[in-house]
Amino acid sequence: MRAEKHAKRFFVSGKVQGVGYRYFVMDTAEQMGITGYAKNLADGRVEVYAIGTSAQLRDLARQLQGGPALACVADVSEVDAEILPDFISTFSVNYER
Repeated sequence: MRAEKHAKRFFVSGKVQGVGYRYFVMDTAEQMGITGYAKNLADGRVEVYAIGTSAQLRDLARQLQGGPALACVADVSEVDAEILPDFISTFSVNYER
């Protein structure tokens, strides 16, 4: 039996833009089998939309607290989200703000 998939939006604040954070998230998510996207927000945060099992999303939330070497994560907040079919099969880095 396959575990049920869920979706969450994580909002990561701190020094998380211009330090490779979105690519860190993409690499981490792909290794964990999570799909979705990471994108910079105009207010300096990074939004991570993730689809995975409850356990995968819990693990991702822990990983988001760290980030790559140059990042300095101040806070990670999360909200439940609906599963968007456009992001069910891959993880991407989005560039629009």
